Amino acid sequence: MKRPNILIIQTDQQRWDAVGANGNEEVITPNLDRLAAQGATFLHHYVQNPVCMPSRASFLLGQYPSTVGSLKNGSPVPEDAITLPRILRNYGYVSGNVGKIHFLPHANRDHRQIHPDYGFDHMEISDEPGCYEDVYRAWVRRKAPDQLPYISRVLPPAAQVYRDEVGPLEDFPHPAKGAPGYGIETAVRKDVTQAAFVAEQTMEFVRQRREGPFLCIAGIYAPHSPCLAPQEYRDLYDPGRLSLPQFPPEVEARRAGSTYTDAELRGAKHGYYAMVSEVDAQVGRMLAYLDELGIADETIVVFTSDHGEWLGEHLRYGKGYPGHDCVSRTPLIVRWPGVVAEGRRVEAVVEAIDVLPTLLAAAAIPTPPHLQGRSFLDLLEGRAQEGRDSALTEGDGWKSLRLPGLRYVVEASGKESLFDLRHDPGGYQNLAGEAEYAEALHDARLRLLQRLLQMERSLPRTWTY
Repeated sequence: MKRPNILIIQTDQQRWDAVGANGNEEVITPNLDRLAAQGATFLHHYVQNPVCMPSRASFLLGQYPSTVGSLKNGSPVPEDAITLPRILRNYGYVSGNVGKIHFLPHANRDHRQIHPDYGFDHMEISDEPGCYEDVYRAWVRRKAPDQLPYISRVLPPAAQVYRDEVGPLEDFPHPAKGAPGYGIETAVRKDVTQAAFVAEQTMEFVRQRREGPFLCIAGIYAPHSPCLAPQEYRDLYDPGRLSLPQFPPEVEARRAGSTYTDAELRGAKHGYYAMVSEVDAQVGRMLAYLDELGIADETIVVFTSDHGEWLGEHLRYGKGYPGHDCVSRTPLIVRWPGVVAEGRRVEAVVEAIDVLPTLLAAAAIPTPPHLQGRSFLDLLEGRAQEGRDSALTEGDGWKSLRLPGLRYVVEASGKESLFDLRHDPGGYQNLAGEAEYAEALHDARLRLLQRLLQMERSLPRTWTY
């Protein structure tokens, strides 16, 4: 059999509802909507950690963050880790990663140095857009040097601390300092953004390997803040007409007099949605190129994100503990022409670590026993399959279990939280201490314990004694 090509498009910080096809009538994503119409959309897909590095490592290794040993940003992934490209290499695949991978801390290193390959044959790493002297800046310098001042506005805070301690590694300025923002205006051209770089270099990789089989991961930084969307995408939206989060009365009272004004919340959504629309445009370019080369029917396309974004909910921006749905539930769209029925909408719960074994099954490659994900190939092909009854998200010193209608969170200190998402979709009210939820709390504890036991993987047994 001819094994399929695999194109994984992974964005950064994109909520599940930041796709029009997932029921959002405000966000403009015609290409993603078309991709969903041509393949399968997963309605309940959850990542295993709500921040970048551990989520991405878990995804590409097919193991939970606690097994990988990465539960928070800043922990480098071991260079000998058994990643998807390492597994595929034995079966004739050539693999590339363009854009973000974030397997190493990026604030304290020189991005001009060669990056560990992690099993990839081709790597063009740009973990943040334009704030380091990396391959993306080199690409812009060659393509449009006059745009260099516009591709980075902010040096990330941790990088600023490192530069203050050891001195600058690069000599280019950043117009602003401090925490990245959401509604930043920029004069950057749409053809030289990090997303445009990823799309263009992904297409070049695919052009050179079109005979396949290939794996290519296109790591787009957007819609992660700072939201430096080109004006063309900002112009798609009228911020005054964008909706506000629905806050319970006690949170609404705290919002009064805070910085979380209606104007700020709408401005943040404006910048965020503009970047989502930019992502959509670059996805459209890559999909059109598969058509142009005549290999779309031979290529599995996976679109997903490493985690979501509060976007003002809970009076917070960004992502992290305790992994509310807006942070842990992300898009997952899979297109495989001739195999996956068009327009399929999958209700079953799946986890991000399930993608890797699914791709192996699709390529008729056996699943190594150390993997902790489950293939959902039967769901893709329309066959009956017993799905997961929960989704696990874990961080440094806490774990969260997403159950039907409920989210349970436990911390190392013993603190517990239980949210009834049937009546409180945003997960604002902790009901763990309420008598009427005692049985539900007991059941959640038991099911989390069962999940932890199921996760265990012992070293291989070589003989009985």
